[in-house]
Amino acid sequence: MARILCIANQKGGVGKTTTSVNLAVGLAKAGCRTLLIDFDPQCNATSSLGCEPTQRHPLVEQKPLTEALRKTRYDGLELLPGSRSFADVETLSDESGDTAVLQRHLAGGVSVYDFVLIDCPPSLGPMTETALSASTEVVMPLQCEYFAMEGLAEMIKVIKRIMKRKPGRLEFGGIVLTMYDPSLELTREVEEDVRDFFGGIVFDTVVPRDVAVAEAPSHSQSVLEYAPRARGSRAYIELCMEVLDRD
Repeated sequence: MARILCIANQKGGVGKTTTSVNLAVGLAKAGCRTLLIDFDPQCNATSSLGCEPTQRHPLVEQKPLTEALRKTRYDGLELLPGSRSFADVETLSDESGDTAVLQRHLAGGVSVYDFVLIDCPPSLGPMTETALSASTEVVMPLQCEYFAMEGLAEMIKVIKRIMKRKPGRLEFGGIVLTMYDPSLELTREVEEDVRDFFGGIVFDTVVPRDVAVAEAPSHSQSVLEYAPRARGSRAYIELCMEVLDRD
């Protein structure tokens, strides 16, 4: 059975898409057959892998999932590209029980994968709730800054509501601290607060501030390929190993 990881945070700019792409590439490089679903209308995950967004989101078209998948430059990693269509956003946000579009596709189309990663929009809206409902784990990138902490309680509240609605399906996959700068006192304070409150849910790996991580998408590459010896690349490899160990 595929592990379906929802990469979510209501705040933008915390490294959500960066984590989705680099973790997906890392898992594929580790020999896992992996699918990345771009569920964010900004379509940054799609462009980060050198692909173009679609006119209509593949999930709302009446076609088999396999017809919409894109091969990537990484062996073992496939992409379900995103769409910027506002009409499709409304359709994908429809979470009317078992008829939810995303859940319907995932129910029968992902058995060949070891991992499915869903890159969510930066919000707590219906699309994120739909993605959470279709997932088995939620991974939350959290920027090591004060404002990133705000609203975390609301995010946890939504996750717990989904868990209550579908007992035994969704679990906390973990919180990953991103844009980590050990030279800043605030970074250390945020890390201490998060680890004290959430304990073992927080990944040991922290993703540092690293210009290579920011530059890689402009070259349509993962940082693991763009700068394999960079600090950010090493961090995402270590995060990948942690995810595999938490199976």
